[in-house]
Order: sequence, then structure tokens, then C-alpha cells
Amino acid sequence: MARAGEVSSASEVAGETDMDTIRREGLTGRQLRMARRVAQKHNLAPTSDFDAVRLLRSKGIDPFQRSNMLELVVPQAGGEQRDGSPGDAMANLPAQTGGAGAQARVQLPQTVPAGGNKLPSTDVSPAERRQREIGDIQRDISRRRRRKMGLLMVRLAFFVMLPTFIAGYYFYNMATPMYATKSQFLIIQSEGASTSPFGGLLPTQFANSADSIATQAYLQSKDAMLRLDADEGFKAHFSNPDIDPIQRLASDPTNEEAYKTYKKNVKIGYDPTEGVIRMEVIAADPQISADFSGSLLAYAEERINGLSKQKREDGMSDAIAGLETAQRKRREAQEALITMQVTNGVDPEAEIIAIRTQITTYEGLLIEKELALAALLDNVRPNRAKVDGAQGDVRRLNEQLDKLNDKLNSATQGENSLAKKAVTMQLAQADLVAADANLQLALTGMEAARNEASRQVRYLTVAVNPVAPQEATYPRKFENTILAFLIFAGIYLMLSLTASILREQVTS
Repeated sequence: MARAGEVSSASEVAGETDMDTIRREGLTGRQLRMARRVAQKHNLAPTSDFDAVRLLRSKGIDPFQRSNMLELVVPQAGGEQRDGSPGDAMANLPAQTGGAGAQARVQLPQTVPAGGNKLPSTDVSPAERRQREIGDIQRDISRRRRRKMGLLMVRLAFFVMLPTFIAGYYFYNMATPMYATKSQFLIIQSEGASTSPFGGLLPTQFANSADSIATQAYLQSKDAMLRLDADEGFKAHFSNPDIDPIQRLASDPTNEEAYKTYKKNVKIGYDPTEGVIRMEVIAADPQISADFSGSLLAYAEERINGLSKQKREDGMSDAIAGLETAQRKRREAQEALITMQVTNGVDPEAEIIAIRTQITTYEGLLIEKELALAALLDNVRPNRAKVDGAQGDVRRLNEQLDKLNDKLNSATQGENSLAKKAVTMQLAQADLVAADANLQLALTGMEAARNEASRQVRYLTVAVNPVAPQEATYPRKFENTILAFLIFAGIYLMLSLTASILREQVTS
């Protein structure tokens, strides 16, 4: 631009015209920087990058010649450019004429073919290039994410939604309605006889858990299933063609197959805190379900009554046998005593006591007579008649004592002596006393056994009677469908995690 008050010279105007021409050449920023460095190398002082190109050309120096380049870029085959390098620009430069119409070597850089339209450079700044690359990466990530999401939805539809739909279709359209009859019962035992005036007001005791568990095990056993089949036709009911194939038994099922169905349709639970046994019987007909439940309650009552029957019978039989033995021994001892009394006629012990009493009496009389005789003999001239009388009394008393002693000796010695008979009589009486004591103990044991047997009695009390339902209990369509979805989703999740872990282990 011309300054005010000044007139530009012809060289200045030519320089500006050349710079406008250079600007229209579409040189890249890299080429311009290279031109400035080459100008500085030749000790030139350009005012701008375009001025550096003008100055170098005015000196006859090609700023883009290979020998003047600081960085060389080898062009690719076919004349393709790489990052706007000067080598590519030189490859595309048009030939300039050094003479009349003849092509000489390239002197000036050209980015577009000579004679073509002058368009702006296609190169962008690094910031724009970075933004474009980031956008490409984001679009690629979004595309991959959409593809992965689509594959995930396909897998979920195939492995989760489709099985869930099949399960829901079965529960809503194919499954046979099942009716459940529920009942509750308790097992109690008697407390036996009570001496308390409030014994009749005390509640009965619950049976121990062993009886309840044994009853529960019996109702869930194959024995109960076979008995129910014999009485109510369990196999025939679940082999009915009206039942869907999944829940239906074969036409002629084995006991094992029927028992699997029995365990699924007869549910029994025992609550140890309350002592209640809860039973749920499922069948395709409500009345048949109630009949099955009533039969099982009858079986349970019979089983409960038989749990302690053997124990009660053993205890009572032992007590009865002991009582009969005690009664027989007492009768034998009493008969032996009576026989001895009849045989002897008198009581030997009483007779011996009587003889000993007589001997004692005569001994006292003898002592008195001997004292009286001694008193008579102490006189200087005793009376002979009195002396003779006293001596006669003493002699007679001695004779009588000798007879009594002989009689006592004969009563206490020998096989048939009174002492032997007395001892035998005492032994017989002792046997009778012992027999009485044993009989009393046997009676006490009999009473204790009877009380224990009464305590061992078990009773089944039905708390909730079985009532035939009016509406189907199973299948629970919505709940079962949700449960199937959760199960399939859990299986798919576990398989996905396992596959991911294995893939990571293989690639690591």
C-alpha cells in the first residue's frame, strides 16, 4: 500500500505484484517456513514468508530445490502427496520454459497443475486435524458400541427372553390347573394320672420332636405312597390323559416314577417351635386332593398309635408277670404255713414256752422248800416229822423238774422235736411276710407301669381339617414366569462371566 505523500517506485510495485502472484500459488505453511529458513541461510532479510520466496527467486535461487531443503520427504508412487511435503509439490510442478516452447526443469513450486483453477489449500491446522481425528474415534466407538449392544440384545433375546416366553406360554396356556388341600395337625401325649387336685386342668404335653419327625418321614415315604395308591388310586389319577405331559405320569409308571411325583405333590413340614405339622396335598381335582389328604391323616394316626404300642405292651407285660409271680409265691408260703399248723395241731413254740414256764415255777418252789429244810436242820433238835416232810417236798420237786427237763430236752432235740417244728414254723411265717412284701412291690410296679403306659399314649389332633379348594392353586403363572426369567438371566450371566474370564486368561 502506498504511503500518504509518497510515491512507490517501480521495483516496489513489481515486488508487491510478485508477492500477490506467490500468494495465489497456494503454498503450504511448511513450504513458506522452509523458504524463510533458506532466505536466512543466504543472509537475506525478508519481511514475510512470501517476501522470502520473492527475494530468493529474485536472486535466482529455488527455495524448494532438494539441495536447499532441510527436510526431505520421498514422494509415493503415482504422484500422491504425503502431508503436503515440498517433494510432492515439486513432483507436481509444471515445467517452465527456458527457451522457445521447450520444457526445462522445474524452477518454481506449484501445488496445482498450471493453468488450473487456483483453490485454497486442503491442509488444516493441527487443532482441527486433532478434532477431526477425535470425532472419527468417537464415531467409531459409537458404531462399535451400537454393534455390541445389538449383539447383546440378540443374545439376551435368544438365551433369556425366548426361554422365558416358552415357560410363560406353558404356564398360561398348557399347564393343567392343580388344586392344593392344606391341613395342620399336632401330636400330643397324655400326662397320665395326677394326684394334684388341679391335674385335670393342666394342658396335655406336646409329643417330643422324634415322634413328629418320624410321622413326617412316614408320610413322605414310599410306603405311604404305595398305601395311598392301593386305597385311593394315586398312580391312576396322575396318569390321566387330561393332565399336561410335563406333570402326567406314564400309562404304567414304576414305583420310583410315581414316588417322584408323590414327593412333588405331597409337601409336609414340621415346625419344632409350635409342634405343628403342616401338610399340603396337590391333585388335578379338588375332591381327590381332599380325599388324599384325609387318607394320609388316617395313616398318620395309625402310625402314631403304633409308635409306642410295643413299648407299652412290653412294660405292662413285665409288670403283669411280676405281679403274678408274687401272688403265686405268697399263696405257696401261706399254704405251707397252714399245712404245718394243721399237721402239728398245737403251736410248738407256745408249748415250749409253757414247759419253760413250768420249770421256772418248780424251780422257785424248790428253792423255797430247800430254804425251809435248811431252816429246820439248823435247829439243835429239829422236828423229825417236819424235816421228813420238807425233804419229801424237795425230792418231789426235783423229780418233777427232772421230768420237765426231760420233756424240754425231748422237745428241743430230734427230728420231730418241738424246737424243730417251731423253727420250721418261723421260717414259714418269714416266707409269708417276704411274699407279702414282694406282692406289695409288684402291685406298686403294676401301677407305675400302668401310669407310664398311659403317658406313652400318643394322640393326633387335627388343628386344620382338609377342605377341598374351589380355585386352582397351581401353577402360579406370573410368579413362575418371573422366576423362569430370573433363572435364565442368572444362567446367562454366569456363562457370560465365565466366558469373559476365560477370554481374558487366554489373551493375557
